[in-house]
Amino acid sequence: MNNYLITIEYDGSNFVGWQRQKNGISVQETIEKKIQKILKTKIKLIGSGRTDKGVHAKAQSANFFTTKKIEEKKKFLNSINFFLKKYCISITDIKKKKLDFNSRYSAKERIYEYKIVNRLGALSLDHNRAWHMKSKLDIKLLRLGAKILIGRHDFSTFRSSSCSAKSPIKNMSSVKIKKKGDEIFITFKSQSFLQNQVRSMVGCLSYLARKKWSLNEFKKVFKSKKRDLCAPPAPACGLYLKIVKY
Repeated sequence: MNNYLITIEYDGSNFVGWQRQKNGISVQETIEKKIQKILKTKIKLIGSGRTDKGVHAKAQSANFFTTKKIEEKKKFLNSINFFLKKYCISITDIKKKKLDFNSRYSAKERIYEYKIVNRLGALSLDHNRAWHMKSKLDIKLLRLGAKILIGRHDFSTFRSSSCSAKSPIKNMSSVKIKKKGDEIFITFKSQSFLQNQVRSMVGCLSYLARKKWSLNEFKKVFKSKKRDLCAPPAPACGLYLKIVKY
């Protein structure tokens, strides 16, 4: 038996998310079918985590087991990407791993990036790939809010009602804000995240940066652990799974 780890880049706009679902086409299902076509054997991808409908990935990770041995990495990558290119999915790397490796449970850190374009003009190049916000954002307040999220906390406020995680307590190792022209990037680092956590945090940070909330109000909402007090989650189109570290 062989265990392979693949690194995947995709535009999530036309998918129901990473996970296989009955109500539409998923990224997982699309890749599985193409790998099966090449290897001529059934496989199941184990993703490092689920991304929701419309969420993108710069480097999603997934592993699969197969009795087939992939002898030529370059040939495999050329073949799989030929079949996937029309779906806006790319397999950027493949590595053989030990049999006990699991892309989800072996992960030491996950990094998500959220992109905001803060300007009046509509988006052309970044359409469906960023959150277009016309209201001016206070970057200083954004950074102050980001600092509050760092550390080990109960993130229940930002947790989806359908989240299956055993505990709402997570350790946020870093939240960084970078501004480049009218583009704002918010980068979150943690070993794992709750369902909808990143988009919910960005939604609340946007309320703070637009001065809909004061810094104290932002803190109270966070510490309340009440989902119904959370601001509306930021749109999926601005969220990217940037990398998974092992």
